Amino acid sequence: MLNFKEIASVTLILFSVIDIIGSIPIIMEVRKKEGHIQSEKATIISLVLMVVFLFLGESILKLFGIDVQSFAVAGAIILFIIGMEMILGRDFFKIDPTKGASGSIVPLAFPLIAGAGSLTTILTLKSEYAQTNILIGIVINLIFVYLVLKSSAWLDKRIGEAGISVLRKLFGIILLSIAIKIFKTNFI
Repeated sequence: MLNFKEIASVTLILFSVIDIIGSIPIIMEVRKKEGHIQSEKATIISLVLMVVFLFLGESILKLFGIDVQSFAVAGAIILFIIGMEMILGRDFFKIDPTKGASGSIVPLAFPLIAGAGSLTTILTLKSEYAQTNILIGIVINLIFVYLVLKSSAWLDKRIGEAGISVLRKLFGIILLSIAIKIFKTNFI
């Protein structure tokens, strides 16, 4: 059942985890090395990865004998670390834009957009939100991701380093709060 509050929550959570605005410097680096960004390709591959994980993630976990609550707690810890990265400006998860065949796939589609943080978050969200609302939140985020990838050069000039820094810190605090809530809900 469609619940606009859930859709808004899922969208905000995924927006914080994906952190496409905070990733503009990485996107600029890939654009510099590759000459261009294949926005459509990166967005479609990210969508496929996220949707497959939304529908098959639990089956994959069962294959390894892991329950959703344990995965949710692990996801909350990852979200907490990502939030700390955003606030402190330190990288715990390193992304090397020079590795891989195509910058539009690696590191953009995976792991930047549909990486460990967002996939963990999707499965974690399943413990609290309806699957349809999560799917809509994924699509909304990927539309935004596509727009940012398409206009990344323009955004870099307009927002500037200081603006990007403020956005990262703001979404980092929100992400820490969400991580603590998910941890408290699933730790019992």
